[in-house]
Amino acid sequence: MPMTPAAGAIAGQGGHCCFWPGRFRAGSGLQKKNDDMTAYTHSPVLQHSDLVLQHVPEAVVLINDRNDIVFYNDAAQTLWGIPRAEVMGKNVRCLVPPPYRADHDDFIARHRQSGKDHTVGTTRDVEFVTAGGETRRGRLSLSQVVRPGQAGTFYMGIMADVTQDYLAESILQLRNDLLRSLVSEKLPLDQSGEFLCRRIENTITDCCAVLLHPGGHDGRVDITATATLPRRMRNALAACVPGPAEIAAMKDNPAMALDLAWTRHTALARAFGFIGCEAVPVATHDGTPAGILAIYLRDAGQMEWARAVVKAALPFCTLALGRDAARQRISELSERDTLTGLLNRSSLNRYIVEMASDRQDAAFTVMVLNIDSFRDINNALGHIHADNFLRVVAKRLEALSAGHFIISRSSGDEFIVLIPDCPRALAMNQATRIIRAVADPIEVNDSTITLSVSIGIACYPDDGPDGESLLGHADLALQQAKSEGRGTYKFADSNKNRLAQDRLLLGSALHETVSKGQLHLHYQPQIDTMTGALYGVEALARWHHPHLGNIFPSRFIAVAEETGQIAAIGRWSLREACRQMGQWDRDGIHVPTVAVNLSAAHFGDHSVPEYIAGLLRTYDLTPDRLTVEITENVMMESGQTTHDVLQAIRDLGVGLSMDDFGTGYSSLSRLTRLPLTEIKIDRSFINDFEHDTNAQAVTTAVIGIGNRLGMTVVTEGVETEQQRQLLEDLKCDVMQGYLFARPLPADELEKWIRARS
Repeated sequence: MPMTPAAGAIAGQGGHCCFWPGRFRAGSGLQKKNDDMTAYTHSPVLQHSDLVLQHVPEAVVLINDRNDIVFYNDAAQTLWGIPRAEVMGKNVRCLVPPPYRADHDDFIARHRQSGKDHTVGTTRDVEFVTAGGETRRGRLSLSQVVRPGQAGTFYMGIMADVTQDYLAESILQLRNDLLRSLVSEKLPLDQSGEFLCRRIENTITDCCAVLLHPGGHDGRVDITATATLPRRMRNALAACVPGPAEIAAMKDNPAMALDLAWTRHTALARAFGFIGCEAVPVATHDGTPAGILAIYLRDAGQMEWARAVVKAALPFCTLALGRDAARQRISELSERDTLTGLLNRSSLNRYIVEMASDRQDAAFTVMVLNIDSFRDINNALGHIHADNFLRVVAKRLEALSAGHFIISRSSGDEFIVLIPDCPRALAMNQATRIIRAVADPIEVNDSTITLSVSIGIACYPDDGPDGESLLGHADLALQQAKSEGRGTYKFADSNKNRLAQDRLLLGSALHETVSKGQLHLHYQPQIDTMTGALYGVEALARWHHPHLGNIFPSRFIAVAEETGQIAAIGRWSLREACRQMGQWDRDGIHVPTVAVNLSAAHFGDHSVPEYIAGLLRTYDLTPDRLTVEITENVMMESGQTTHDVLQAIRDLGVGLSMDDFGTGYSSLSRLTRLPLTEIKIDRSFINDFEHDTNAQAVTTAVIGIGNRLGMTVVTEGVETEQQRQLLEDLKCDVMQGYLFARPLPADELEKWIRARS
């Protein structure tokens, strides 16, 4: 009974993958039995003894040259659950799974006409569907026979039900893969969960596996799944917020898991073709429900198989969730001050960085607090009571905050308070409240002690663009407060000495940054909107100073331009980006193109095009692998020299991109005169893109302009799936932003690319 080849036919085996999709079985006893039966059908003595075949324990089916069933024994009736009377004389495709019926006769005809049939004489494991709709697994052997007294060539198939053996083998392989990934790869929960879901989907036909676990935003669940989960289903599940009663109920009533994962979303799930779901609670080692493992099925016959797979995978879900909880606990301990439970300084720095980068339109305040005369308290009362004082101060700050402040104990008797949405006018009131709250008397050994604190205040963005400068200015203000009487607050004077300090620092350090590795590049991926493929990367300069730590580009680039050092940084960026591209090529990492930012100073230098050409030759790069980004200031200030340099760069075949388009005052007439290949829409248009119709209108216009001018349009700052969908609808060419990846060091970008391939 040869059948059509399955999708993804086995290559390199010298034959065709026919019958149901399955695996060849060499040396099978079943094939030997088939060969014996072939001999039997040739025997003139026993040619009429079909009664013998009738009692063979395996299913036996014979078809004639019209593919009609001419023999169907009792075991075949039992295997398929279809009575003999319903199949005799009918085309054998009635026994074939529905997806393979249409092309079945044509496939057999091709083999008969060619005289070659690589399925004959082989044994393979196949899927078949019973009369009740259950999908099972069989081991099938085929032979070509001649029945004496009857014209034509017959095919005989003999098949045994090996479903249980197949299930046991698949379960064993699944457990082995999951255990190996947990033990050896040590992936975070989202990656290990995705691996689990992918392996389940490879084990069960046409299903979608999902792991739901706590930890989402605002109490919602986190969803771990592969790309097979429809986006609307993902959003519906993510919006599910099980209450404490429901979580507790799952411990005694596991059916609650099915309610949360299926019953509440049945209509939507059925719209995507799912007809059933197997869902069970995932518990921690102490039996506390911590998540749900769900398998959504489009084939009702797979339900029993899904239950077996869930049972096998459940212990590994418990291990993954437990390991993630331990990792989170360790991370939490590493971020906290052990004495007060407040954040430590390094953790607070991350919040400042996040607020400064993600909330550029919002003001916030950094306050550095120091307990006055704390050394005297420590000496007089001892360390134990002094520690209690620090705990009291921490509790009072937390009570005053009511969850609105971010509070850190940075060292000894010093605290840092970060207050969101707090401009300078409000900072005075908050500082007064803090001073009064700390000043409430404290009882110690039948004595009453009153504390006082001095506060230094720095406001973003007036007093600095990043955490280092804000904390530095707040520290200077604190010293001023202490020197002028204590128990008070002072604001930072951000203008004093800042530019001089930055010029001195950069002027002396810039020459040695490259050799000592203090200046390096991060690369942010750019994604082709239509295909989802990697379009290229943007190279972004980063500086890690051995004493000052990470210095934001907004700080050192501006000062470098003022001090004339920007040309050195630009040339270094070009050289390092080209070197890295060459290295990726040698390592087999394909990055189509790299974009490098250059300042206006470079385009007054006629040697820049030749410098670029030399880099391309040195690192064996074609010109289309490099794009030079310019700002609108270059276009506004462009004279003949600037235009000549830009044209020379373009004549090399190197791309030219207009960065931050729409933020300056350039004219469209200048845009048409420059040899640009690309324009980049600034992230400021995307910040509230989903809700701001004006931003959408401007973006639509820019995309239209770029398309009509034959330029590629890149949109920066894409951070949400809704933004991505809107830009796709607007036919934006390329997208870039945190939705896809943050700027990454070269080695991390390699991992990111390999993970996508």
